[in-house]
Amino acid sequence: MIHDTAIVDASAQLSGDIQIGAYSVIGADVEIGSGCRIGHHVQIEGPTQMGANNRIYSFVSIGTDPQDKKFHGESNSRLEIGDGNTIREFVTINRGTKAAEGLTHIGHDNWLMAYVHIAHDCRVGDHTVFANNATLAGHVEISDWVILGGFVGVHQFCKVGEHAFAAMYSAINRDVPPFCYVSGQFARPRGINTEGLKRRGFDTPRIVIIKRAYRTLYMAGLSRAEARERIAQQAESNPDVAAFLAFIDASERSLVR
Repeated sequence: MIHDTAIVDASAQLSGDIQIGAYSVIGADVEIGSGCRIGHHVQIEGPTQMGANNRIYSFVSIGTDPQDKKFHGESNSRLEIGDGNTIREFVTINRGTKAAEGLTHIGHDNWLMAYVHIAHDCRVGDHTVFANNATLAGHVEISDWVILGGFVGVHQFCKVGEHAFAAMYSAINRDVPPFCYVSGQFARPRGINTEGLKRRGFDTPRIVIIKRAYRTLYMAGLSRAEARERIAQQAESNPDVAAFLAFIDASERSLVR
């Protein structure tokens, strides 16, 4: 059902079973999948492609131009949103720029609370939680199962690994390895996200192995190269440690310390 006061561009492609509330505006080159519910006073600009069963609350503004002075209206600028996401009031998500293939990507089953901002060229995985006012600058990568507390800010080009947790008000200016818990301004590693891992079904022996890799990196008094060598030995027989090692090797901004 589309409310009589909603404005939908003629080029928008909408599945037949979606709902669009009063005074919402759906722009050109927008695709919205089946089962989506769009609240009142929502703005969706294109090119934006949205999957199925997303819930978009009032006063959300997504698919808007990148807030980047290098952007000059290039046509290769788009937003992709997967399935089953919850996007609460006043969330803003910008499209990508030519510096990163023109794409901002949001995966599946994410929970974005009120006033979250996701900037141009960000990549967000699946099953994440962004608490109120969490903010991503441009080109940030957030892996699966990450939780960002309220008012967390992430610097441009930073990466946050899978199952990591950032406490409220954390300011992240370097890469956060998988499974880690960070807090502070600027964010520092505080340990492993043990509670989160338990909720995801990690048993005690599995968590102990991850903690061993964490301690090798952060608590053994080793240089990064020395720690990497030891972690590589642990990774030979454990996929979690292998993921931890792969993230270390791929880090470009250096790791939180």
